[in-house]
Amino acid sequence: MVKYGLDYTRCRWILPLLLGIGVIFGIIALAGRGWLESQTLPYVQRASLWQSCRRDAGGEWMCESLMGYAWGRAAAATYLVGFILLVICFALAIIAFAIDTLRFNFIRGIGGLLFVAAVFSIMGLVIYPVKFSTEIEMTGINMFSWAYGFGWTTAIMEICLGFFFCCLPNYEDQILGNVKPTYFYSSP
Repeated sequence: MVKYGLDYTRCRWILPLLLGIGVIFGIIALAGRGWLESQTLPYVQRASLWQSCRRDAGGEWMCESLMGYAWGRAAAATYLVGFILLVICFALAIIAFAIDTLRFNFIRGIGGLLFVAAVFSIMGLVIYPVKFSTEIEMTGINMFSWAYGFGWTTAIMEICLGFFFCCLPNYEDQILGNVKPTYFYSSP
């Protein structure tokens, strides 16, 4: 990406594309029912960010909203704020990279906003398992499952992309082609 510059058409959209993938992973985490699942037979418990379900002796699932708990509302709110900030960063990145002349200080602001989004997402991802395991009675062996993993993947992508967006302006001259290339080999 640095070799050809951000004007190179295929490399220009890599960072917004990665942000878009992070948004998709965030949607999967928010909508997924696999935050917590029973690991072994009998499969009697599953939970999402929004509700906890338990199977009774008759095989019917009985669900309880986690929004009745203060920690459930806090976990959902902080993760949702982090996701909304990620969507805002995605929109700003598309705008920043669509402009012919890149605004590098604008890109650094997107990186800072991504770090704030990561903090909110991680707060929600830490509140949920700590309070869920202490406040909700669990039966058998349970594991935090695929949707919870998508939430952590989103948070890790926010941190990594925040570094990329913050460090990209440091290479402004190389990206825009304003630096004379240096050759390490000189002919005699």
